[in-house]
Amino acid sequence: MHSVETALKTGEIGDENEVRNAITDIINENRDSNGAIIRVLQSAQNLYGYLPAQVMRIISEEMKVPLSEVSGIVSFYHFFSTVPKGRHVIQVCQGTSCYVKGVEKILKKLKQDWGLAPGDITEDGRFSLESVYCLGGCGLSPVMAIDGEVHGKVKPSQIKDILDLYE
Repeated sequence: MHSVETALKTGEIGDENEVRNAITDIINENRDSNGAIIRVLQSAQNLYGYLPAQVMRIISEEMKVPLSEVSGIVSFYHFFSTVPKGRHVIQVCQGTSCYVKGVEKILKKLKQDWGLAPGDITEDGRFSLESVYCLGGCGLSPVMAIDGEVHGKVKPSQIKDILDLYE
């Protein structure tokens, strides 16, 4: 397999034949189901962790669906990703309440200590960072969630201890 950096630059995640065989198996398992293309995309994302260009191209070719249609589906649904994600996904709320209560300090600390800005992944693949606009915890602002677990009233000084909970 290629490194994350190579995959990001080229959209290639491995040997063409190996990837094509894996995708063909997924297609054959889902071909006759309703919404087959979405099921195929979900299964491919589960297999690779995201949907790089190579995978979307192969799905397009094997399902005889225009690549523009495959790309359109991937970009429309929020649960699809064209970039790798870390083993743990950090979501930092930038809604009004969190912004007013200092979420920018949290983002600054994540950048400073972990090298993470929204859309980034740590070199070891442990964490990726997403910026969101509501986690539903306005009374606990500023809020961040890791793998869906909400942490409220977060102070920059607490970030290391919080992240240490996720290996």
